[in-house]
Amino acid sequence: MTERPLVIVGMSGGVDSSVAALRLIEAGYRVEGLFMFNWEDPDSDCDAARDYQDARSVCEELGIALHRVHFAAEYREQVFQHFLHEYGAGRTPNPDILCNREIKFRRFLRHARRLGADFIATGHYARVAPGPDGPRLLTARDSDKDQTYFLHAIDPEALTRTLFPIGELTKPEVRRLAEQAGLRTARKKDSTGICFIGERDFNAFLSRHLPARPGIMVDCEGRQLGVHQGLMFYTLGQRKGLGLGGARAGNGAPWYVLDKDLADNRLIVGQEHDHPRLLSRTLWTETPHWLAGDPAQPPRDGLHAKVRYRQSAQSCRISVQGEGLRVDFETPQWAVTPGQSIVFYRQDQCLGGAVIRVRLTLDCPATDQELPA
Repeated sequence: MTERPLVIVGMSGGVDSSVAALRLIEAGYRVEGLFMFNWEDPDSDCDAARDYQDARSVCEELGIALHRVHFAAEYREQVFQHFLHEYGAGRTPNPDILCNREIKFRRFLRHARRLGADFIATGHYARVAPGPDGPRLLTARDSDKDQTYFLHAIDPEALTRTLFPIGELTKPEVRRLAEQAGLRTARKKDSTGICFIGERDFNAFLSRHLPARPGIMVDCEGRQLGVHQGLMFYTLGQRKGLGLGGARAGNGAPWYVLDKDLADNRLIVGQEHDHPRLLSRTLWTETPHWLAGDPAQPPRDGLHAKVRYRQSAQSCRISVQGEGLRVDFETPQWAVTPGQSIVFYRQDQCLGGAVIRVRLTLDCPATDQELPA
């Protein structure tokens, strides 16, 4: 008799990974859990010890073994240092994407394989399905919880060894299954934000690691309106924290971050939510990462893309320019942000993505000779 496949589940101490393990047991797999300690900082609000205890309790309730492993050194080197470098360069990175690629679907997979696993599984809201050229990454049935945006950069080979047991479920269904099974995580609050920052003030955290360079805050005509605390503390489209409520040059409407002048250390702001400086039909990327084929090659029809999580995918055209891509949208996109990722889809399949390098705003007409190569 052939032994049942062994699946090692990445147990986070939350309800999603708890139900992922539950569903695999019910499906007849041999199941074990693994908890990853990815961050070590005595001043952090990232309560890994509490989450570990929740993961251990769930594994005891399910009757499965729980392993533990420390990836803090790898996380600091491969995720956190990149996070600091990007903020220091005036961009806005997404560390969750890099964490998935480097830690959860590379380091974790290797470690699980050494433990004898045939597959790994996580509590991500996504699906994997067979395709003519290998596994395909598909969006979750619950579109509000779909996490393929954060998974687009993982190694395609990892998909051959990965299961997403809750990809067909909605969040309410996940919580209901956890309650029916009596799991202590059934009503546990979802974690939000970046783990290594936790509930701390974001600006205070960055200031511990990067020198702040205050400068002037101006409108698009160059009129000085105030002082910013450092360009790294602001992101495009940001409304709160500008301190311009009573600026005389304004009309009483809210102010938004429109752009960053890195050369002169100026923060450019304006009062229209849909200001032309915040809208872009065209952007350029760094080198793309593809999970399935290369959609920059024919056929190119039916492509859609997201420039941020929770955005509905927008119709677009792509072409290769140098090592990266040029992406043109049918409708202007709001607050396209260098350092963030654009992720491509065809129907419900996630094809891959790339880091946004530069955008072309509606108030900045340019000839082809002026566009980035």
